[in-house]
Amino acid sequence: MDTTLIIGILIVVLALVFDFSNGFNDSANIVATIIGTRALTPAKAIFFASIFEFIGAYFLGTAVAKTIGKGIIDPAIIIGDKYGIVIIFATVLSAAGWNIICTIFGFPVSASHALIGGFVGAGVVAGGLEIVQWKNVLTIVIVLIAAPIMGLLGSFIVTKTAYFLSRAATPKVNKLFKALQICSSMTFALSHGTNDAQKTMGIITFSLIVLGLYKPTGDAFIPNWVIIACAASITLGIALGGKAVISTIGMDIYRIKPINGFSAEGAGAGVIYLATLFGLPVSTTHI
Repeated sequence: MDTTLIIGILIVVLALVFDFSNGFNDSANIVATIIGTRALTPAKAIFFASIFEFIGAYFLGTAVAKTIGKGIIDPAIIIGDKYGIVIIFATVLSAAGWNIICTIFGFPVSASHALIGGFVGAGVVAGGLEIVQWKNVLTIVIVLIAAPIMGLLGSFIVTKTAYFLSRAATPKVNKLFKALQICSSMTFALSHGTNDAQKTMGIITFSLIVLGLYKPTGDAFIPNWVIIACAASITLGIALGGKAVISTIGMDIYRIKPINGFSAEGAGAGVIYLATLFGLPVSTTHI
């Protein structure tokens, strides 16, 4: 078998391991509050979240994948370069390792920060400062910082509005908010799939171009099989979920009620969708 093809297969496997670790850690973002409020049992929450995660990852565009695949380091300038392989391996191994370690200890972390930081760091070491598209990186960093603040403000406004509208309601209103929280949780899973799964799609496509195994044609920058593989991998990670991280977010920050879960997930999903429309990777964990 051709050496280049073997390297390509190995990189794809490592990238999918990262994708799985991303879903494994981020399962907490999607289902922790809904489990914490007992709106759904853990099994049902994870089952439905997995379905919506796959739908978001496969059917709702690849703008974020394109940003990762060619907006940070242009693969065209290092095609066939031995340093291109170093960049890919260092990026995937460092990001996946960080995700796995933090999940074991129950820490919710940002796969976006780990992946982009690893990508830029490996690129600078391998090819120097000039190969990084710093304008795009700066935009991504600004958005990564601003997005959690937008989530905070959005959730604050939604919560205040919900409290105001239900101020005269009886405790039975919690049934309504439990139903709304189920909807917002699945919407959050959908939005998570549109952003997080695409980061790995971008890395794999970048790798295939650098190795000379794939050449984009027209608007179809991401191969369809890559989209399917990444969607399936992150969905599997969600399905198997990191229970320690779920406990941290769902129970160890504060006593979450259905109205809080609905507000957090609804506002968070809105921020993620907005970023995805512009092809910007964000941290769903921080949001």
